[in-house]
Amino acid sequence: MTTNTIIMGAAGREFHVFNCCYRPGSEERVVAFTATQIPHIDDRRYPPSLAGPDYPEGIPIHPEEDLESLIRRHEVDKVVFAYSDVSLEHVEQCRQRVEATGAAFTTFDVDATMLESSKPVVAVTAVRTGCGKSQTARRIVEILRERDCRTVAIRHPMPYGDLAEQAVQRFASLEDLDRHQCTIEEREEYEPYISMGAVVYAGVDYEAILRQAETEADLLIWDGGNNDTPFYRPDLWIAVTDPHRAGHAFKYFPGQANFERAHMILINKVDSGDPDDVATIEANARRFNPDALVVRASSPLDIPDPEAIRGRRALVIEDGPTTTHGGMPFGAGVLAARQCEVGEIIDPRPWATGEIADTFTQYPDIGAILPAMGYGPDQVRDLETTVNAVDCDVVIVATPIDLNRVIHIEKPSVRIGYRLAEEGSQLTESVTALLASG
Repeated sequence: MTTNTIIMGAAGREFHVFNCCYRPGSEERVVAFTATQIPHIDDRRYPPSLAGPDYPEGIPIHPEEDLESLIRRHEVDKVVFAYSDVSLEHVEQCRQRVEATGAAFTTFDVDATMLESSKPVVAVTAVRTGCGKSQTARRIVEILRERDCRTVAIRHPMPYGDLAEQAVQRFASLEDLDRHQCTIEEREEYEPYISMGAVVYAGVDYEAILRQAETEADLLIWDGGNNDTPFYRPDLWIAVTDPHRAGHAFKYFPGQANFERAHMILINKVDSGDPDDVATIEANARRFNPDALVVRASSPLDIPDPEAIRGRRALVIEDGPTTTHGGMPFGAGVLAARQCEVGEIIDPRPWATGEIADTFTQYPDIGAILPAMGYGPDQVRDLETTVNAVDCDVVIVATPIDLNRVIHIEKPSVRIGYRLAEEGSQLTESVTALLASG
């Protein structure tokens, strides 16, 4: 008998789980996906061109709040949980919801969803959103480019538009970002690679992406999203950790898999973290992953004009996902504001409008910063309106991209940069050793 299955997701991992485990010829039939976390992704279909011949009408995508009614309507036997950076309590609540209907509940299979590559793979993962995966991956690009290695980065999926058109996306220029109508969240991940002269892939069909990327690379970098596990089996698996959230590897799904299985545990932000929290991560590494190489790194800030913000009343714009479902109450912008002794950090919430106001309602613990949310044109418009309405002297922009390319900021603004600075040379040596062996 056919097993009817629902896959719970957030526009990315769930499609990869389907592609790896249910397409084609599976005895289980996926009757629906559910969607959450990201706005405007829950009224689509996984298209027939991606779902395969067993699904001539594609697969519907519904809001997660409809889960119980979907289980009853489709006589679902099993529900697979397939998204990331959520508390273990949240996963357990989802389990209870599913099992209360009589269906079985499971999380995705990490190993079954890691594809094999013909090229060496460095996977950069983390235990929480905002630990510093992307700056770590960019540092690896620098190391490899210094050695004339053809390097391609493959980024965790963010397919928020037409899924069929986004099956395989290649970004090598800023014009590619415009052509693919990238959201702010996508631009934050792709633009820094492009600025370095590197190529980055993303999309929906990660088997097809892999095979195309292999044709132009000597080594592949998997730049993961949130605290998700790699889509490709890594030759060097790095788990980036954050002393500001020292114990979170064991509280948020599926970061523990990264922490316990990585070949290298990179403790980032030791320059701003509490030494006791750094020691906690090191002790956890010795206990739960004793074979891993533990590396320390700093995340130094680049503040081009400190005097432009010193003593001023500042609005701080931080990376969106880091401060929403990543749960970080501050980022590089707040650190820069403190370092430069701003007069006051202005709380933007009284001026928030539209979908930005909705974001503060959904994530009430964000605090007195503005997350750079821009999952669609309406949200981008509301972000611009909110920024320009706030009563402040200067805007501190601590996003990975030049936000002025996306919105018009009417007030004086200062863009804050940050990078990875490893202690010692163990990261460099590990990457170059892999290159030599490959």
